[in-house]
Amino acid sequence: MEIALPNQLNLGLLILRLCLGLFLAYHGYNKVFGAGGLAGTSGWFASMGMKWPKWQARLAASTEIGAGLMLAVGLLTPLAAAGVIGIMVVAIYTAHGKVGFFIFKPNQGWEYCATILLGALAVGTIGAGDWSLDNAIDFSVPGWNSLVITALLGIGGGILQMLISYRPVKAS
Repeated sequence: MEIALPNQLNLGLLILRLCLGLFLAYHGYNKVFGAGGLAGTSGWFASMGMKWPKWQARLAASTEIGAGLMLAVGLLTPLAAAGVIGIMVVAIYTAHGKVGFFIFKPNQGWEYCATILLGALAVGTIGAGDWSLDNAIDFSVPGWNSLVITALLGIGGGILQMLISYRPVKAS
């Protein structure tokens, strides 16, 4: 049984979904069409130790664009949120975690990525709200299942991605 949410909660979820989703989609767009394009992104991934950097660049960009847009419109929200979480898990572990917490540190710390991750986890847990495509197509995941799906697929997907393709460059 679905319970109608108050308009304030629907508005808050819409704002959060739009912010997280569109910002991440634009980040993915920049990986493809920004100054360095996919070649620059794949070079950066290679320098970090990602195997198959050209494919990694495409995978990261398409996940950011796809999951970001899905989150923004509230479509299959637990899966969209899991995609966002997976990207952030990889970003924190491979690039930002070793820098420290604060984003203003050189090479950027992990606070911003963690904020995106936790925002996506919150939306994935609560659901997209009444003002979403999930509501329009009558898609919902009951109870705590949404949190479990979002967290397991997101964190598990990020870890699996690193196990398969991350080989850190050894300092000489």
